Amino acid sequence: MHHAEDRQWEKLTVEPEQVLGKIDAGMSIFVGTGVAEPRTLVKLIMETEASNLEDLELIQVISLSDAISLDELSAQKYRLKTFFSGWVASEAITEGRVDLIPSRFSDIPRLIETGQIPIDVAIVQITPPNEAGYCSLGVAVDVARYAMEKASLLVGEINPQVPITFGDTFVPIADFDLLVSATEQPIYFNRWPMHDVFDRIAANVASEIEDGSCIAFSIGPLFEALSTHLVHKRNLGVHSPFFTDALMDLVKSGAVTNRNKEVFRGKSVTSYGLGTPDLMGWLNRNPLIEFQSIDKVFSPHQIGRNAGFVCVLPARKVDLSGRVSLHVGKGNVAAGPENAVDFVNGAELSRGGRAVFALPSRNLKGDPNVQISVEKYPNEFALREAIDMVVTEYGVAYLKGRTVRERAQALIDVAHPDDRPGLVEQAKEKRILYQDQIYLVESAHLYPEGIATKHTFKGDVEVRFRAIKPSDEEEMRRLFYRFSDEAVYYRYFSPIKAMPHAKMQEYVNVDFTQSLPIVGLVSNSGEGHIIAEARFVRERHRPYAEVAFIVDEEYQGLGIATYLFKRLIQLAKRRGLKGFTADVLATNKGMMKVFEKSGLPIKAKMEYGIYNLTILLDTEGSHHGEGPALPEDE
Repeated sequence: MHHAEDRQWEKLTVEPEQVLGKIDAGMSIFVGTGVAEPRTLVKLIMETEASNLEDLELIQVISLSDAISLDELSAQKYRLKTFFSGWVASEAITEGRVDLIPSRFSDIPRLIETGQIPIDVAIVQITPPNEAGYCSLGVAVDVARYAMEKASLLVGEINPQVPITFGDTFVPIADFDLLVSATEQPIYFNRWPMHDVFDRIAANVASEIEDGSCIAFSIGPLFEALSTHLVHKRNLGVHSPFFTDALMDLVKSGAVTNRNKEVFRGKSVTSYGLGTPDLMGWLNRNPLIEFQSIDKVFSPHQIGRNAGFVCVLPARKVDLSGRVSLHVGKGNVAAGPENAVDFVNGAELSRGGRAVFALPSRNLKGDPNVQISVEKYPNEFALREAIDMVVTEYGVAYLKGRTVRERAQALIDVAHPDDRPGLVEQAKEKRILYQDQIYLVESAHLYPEGIATKHTFKGDVEVRFRAIKPSDEEEMRRLFYRFSDEAVYYRYFSPIKAMPHAKMQEYVNVDFTQSLPIVGLVSNSGEGHIIAEARFVRERHRPYAEVAFIVDEEYQGLGIATYLFKRLIQLAKRRGLKGFTADVLATNKGMMKVFEKSGLPIKAKMEYGIYNLTILLDTEGSHHGEGPALPEDE
């Protein structure tokens, strides 16, 4: 950053050692966080042998940098108090060298304001002053204002490399008791390398973020990938604890307008800028980014005023009841449970808001991340009722409003395919799943992810289609009970009155080598409701498959059955099938119409009021009724 203003302030600066002379043993010293850490003075405090600097208490909201040396902490010369258990501090907290103050971030300013956490000295990093004598706090407003008001000694470390940022960042240079010139450059954070698994997780998360949503970012591989999957969205808003390079890319793409926000409309709101020199240059005097203190940024009430707020948090482990364990150590930049709570609560207060926890199905050692219980892991996020969905590279488990059994089934569906049979057995032992629960091991590996599509029908009805999953059992039961007797008769050729678990689970646990069932879902929130189902089942000794489908009576006449039949035609051809067979009651005019519309040659035989149809796929005419070009099923 280049600040070409009048450099009169340089005459007011003192040598860093003079600042140390003003500090007494036992004092509490506030230092800024991350890129805002006043590294020149902090390093000097660490290295000095001065006898007045004993038993000092350093207070830092998040300990991210290397300037506070853990070796020095172990010499008992200082203690570090922090509110954040991640990054550098976590090992030291475990060893008892750092004091963690468990606190919701939104409460920290009040703890300082009321003197519950006393502060004698505040050392903050600032930009050189402008013509009017105002400095900017740069890329971390943090709780600096509250600390500055309480401190009896206020020291400014002036660093010309710090960007001038807008928001609640300006302080008069006259407020400072002492000024020093920084000799250390700010700490920068490299971008995270892109990783295939996180790319797949991010794609699944992005599929749940609608145009107009308001989002929060953190740092790490998940968010690096997520921004690349959000660039095609429209009118996103940003209300985020951290502003990163990945978020800068997203804003530059035009996907972020902040138009729909209630709080700081038109601006991306944040507390901390963390990233590369490129990001710092872009943030310098950038009017679109609003830096505010953490009581504003982490306030659930403020977050919740933005409609459609999506809180995405990286998780370490998840169990079958939906409890989550968060990261510890260097992997945890985003949040400990006490920091996550503010944003999850904000999502609960937001109209249409959602809390999403994302993780790979297995860790780097190949151990399962979806487990029967997370009780033995630290950093548990216990508010499982506040979690809307859990996302892995294998899909999205929707948890809101589901029973413990349904949650377990949904989470098993997104576990690593090799871990699913074991989870089913463990869940049976714990009586979470039915004792007669079946599970087809091969199906987990054969699940055809690539056939998922979306289509908008008459009257703006958007339906999402995907292959059926074992966790669809309850939804399929509900669909069955919504049918009239006539519809049931058309589909099953007998007057079935009940569809108990034993019967329905056979219907949703599918051998994908022989059968391909597709469900259609409409959503008000969460995954939504199944309103249609179509499938073909391969015949034993010839390249034909029996086909059948059913559409919820409320959604008939929109073209859903015709669309489903076209999809089945495409997918059957890919599998080398030559034709379909179907049995249709002569009175079922709607079904006959769907088959006729396809334009495919049909041979019909009538027996006992039932048409036995053979529909040929591998003919010249078979290009009729082809749907859109679709990705290969896996």
